[in-house]
Amino acid sequence: METSFLRTTLPTARPLPTTAAASPPHLRTRPLRRSTIRAAITRGRKEDTVATVREQLEGCYLLAGIRYEGLTVKQIQGIRDALPETCRLLVAKNTLVGKAIEGTPWEALKPCMKGMNAWLFVHTEEVPAALKPYRAFQKEERVEETNDFVGAVFEGKFYGPGDFKALETMPSRAEVYAKLLGALQGPATSVVTTLQTPARDVVAVLSAYVRKLEQEEAGSA
Repeated sequence: METSFLRTTLPTARPLPTTAAASPPHLRTRPLRRSTIRAAITRGRKEDTVATVREQLEGCYLLAGIRYEGLTVKQIQGIRDALPETCRLLVAKNTLVGKAIEGTPWEALKPCMKGMNAWLFVHTEEVPAALKPYRAFQKEERVEETNDFVGAVFEGKFYGPGDFKALETMPSRAEVYAKLLGALQGPATSVVTTLQTPARDVVAVLSAYVRKLEQEEAGSA
């Protein structure tokens, strides 16, 4: 009697499905939104602008605002090229400049912070020479009415657009010295005449020069 052995095939075991363990909510990383990145970049640029304005205010004798609405980039660059090396023209929003000058004597400039302005930083006591290039640009481009100075601060005092003649006719340091020297070498009447001239012109230049000497002395100490 033959005994037959039947081949029995065991079922193949199927692998259990693998499921990724879910990370706790506090460990999940979310991709940064583009709006968040743009906001961070914008904030950084604003902070850089405020820092630049504050840096330019160091050693600054005069800060003036210029209405630049309608001027081209080429015209702005042309103005910069014509300015003395002791001057800097910066295009910045009123709010950022206002933040930079807050709590300083330059805060007197706030009344003219309207519209689109560029800012002229003058780092020399020779104020008329600093303002002359822009006056020449206005005349050449015929923009005296549309792109005038909106205001300036000199020694803590605000000068409106109609007050710029006093700044533009201010005598230079050499002129003041020559006038005083000539008066001292002449008769007493010359001295009296010199002293009767507008005190602001003489005092402004002399005080600026004294301040410069004090800064140089502090730097060499």
